[in-house]
Amino acid sequence: MGSKQLVAGTLGGSAVLAAALSLATPEIMRWEGKRNDPYRDIVGVLTVCYGETQATMRRYSDAECATMLTRRVEQDYARPILACVPGFATRAYPFAAAISLSYNIGTAGFCRSTAARQFNAGNWADGCDAFLPWNKAGGRVIAGLARRREAERQICLKGAA
Repeated sequence: MGSKQLVAGTLGGSAVLAAALSLATPEIMRWEGKRNDPYRDIVGVLTVCYGETQATMRRYSDAECATMLTRRVEQDYARPILACVPGFATRAYPFAAAISLSYNIGTAGFCRSTAARQFNAGNWADGCDAFLPWNKAGGRVIAGLARRREAERQICLKGAA
């Protein structure tokens, strides 16, 4: 088993993971908003609940939306980005901010990002600052994304020192 797999596997139900999830999930809810019926997002992607694009497009209850988000955030976002930045295992705030960012840009985008490279190099504040360029959709700066990236950066910086 590789070191990244070992870190991700042993983190399991750790306090850092729980803390990061409890910080990230409300941020994602706040920035994504919730719509129980499918809709097209700002760039035309069919979406439902809290920005979910991988679900069957149908009407969901509030409880279904919350359950879907909780499950996806942990399994499909938190664990994969922990695998590419093992240092998150001891830093709940940067981990939470990165979960929120990756929910918006995808785990592959996050793991290839300057932010991930900076975190892995031990440059935590620079990694937080690297969130800011992810403020575009459809090739143009979106004010809401710029505000979201700044909010994520502020959360990230709480654990960057």
